[in-house]
Amino acid sequence: MTDPDESERLARLEDRIKALKQSKEPRHHSEEHYSQAQVGWRMVTELVAGLMIGFGMGYGLDVLFGTLPIFLVLFTMLGLVAGIKTMMRSAQELQRQESAREGDGNDNDADAGGEKRTKDGD
Repeated sequence: MTDPDESERLARLEDRIKALKQSKEPRHHSEEHYSQAQVGWRMVTELVAGLMIGFGMGYGLDVLFGTLPIFLVLFTMLGLVAGIKTMMRSAQELQRQESAREGDGNDNDADAGGEKRTKDGD
């Protein structure tokens, strides 16, 4: 027969084994952590998409109005700005996810520079 201390130790060991097995279960796709290469390619794709959309709109307007490539240049620059803003938004989203994963928990109180905001917005 086993003594109570040994049975208690066995119960704790079984609980630890069960917890480790649960942590190794496959995660849902939304809980998957993306590699840095995937994030980098996403940002590059967002930038290129912004440039291509701006280029296409500018070229289309130049053809429609028969103008010099003024719209092409203008909308390509606007597409570049839009692509950069989208990249920055993705980087901020990734930063918030990383800080939440690390257990910070106060990512809503910090702005993009990492400074804490007060309730009155100062």
